[in-house]
Amino acid sequence: MNLAKKRKRRKNNLLFKRGKLQLSGVISVMLIVGMLIVLVAQLVPRLTTTTTNSTTSDLSTANHQQFIRTIAPYAQKMHKQYGILPSITIAQAILESDWGTSQLSKSYNNYFGIKGTIYQTTKEMKTQEFVNGKWVTVTARFRVYNNWQESVRDHTLLFVNGTNWNKNQYRSVLSAKDYQTAAKALYEDGYATDPDYSQKLISLIQTYQLQKYDQQ
Repeated sequence: MNLAKKRKRRKNNLLFKRGKLQLSGVISVMLIVGMLIVLVAQLVPRLTTTTTNSTTSDLSTANHQQFIRTIAPYAQKMHKQYGILPSITIAQAILESDWGTSQLSKSYNNYFGIKGTIYQTTKEMKTQEFVNGKWVTVTARFRVYNNWQESVRDHTLLFVNGTNWNKNQYRSVLSAKDYQTAAKALYEDGYATDPDYSQKLISLIQTYQLQKYDQQ
């Protein structure tokens, strides 16, 4: 029998041809591996970022809901005593204190940016005011409170008692029966200088369904 027939046939593939290592095959394999490494390197950060963003978003939402649940009962108490809609009080607290994270709210329990003049009970800080059609940075004195409840009460009494120059300045806010009317009255009565202030409050109330606290 022919000995050549007994020999095993050597299979050809990407790396070997007739039993010999092929340089072109090695290069091809290296290119494929390199491409896979690049794809994995690009995919992993995206997965990590997505997971991180999701976790941050969930945590932020939970913190927001906790902030609302904390303030809502006291806002409702003020409503029963003085007539300010809870949705307005909560929305203003959110907007003015940035969910209780601003320096003024964290350090001095001032959730509404209420200013004062007495040196012993105020702190001087910089703030943004909308003046002559543009935002400018000014320095002002803000009231210091022992706790956030004092801040909410003082905010309510500002509407009830008005300002030193106009005791009835916020009567339209007090008489408002719905949050949209009250939000618009706040700007019209001179509470804020931001021309978008009313719409920002309305948007917060609708987004977090704060109007439900007006009915309880």
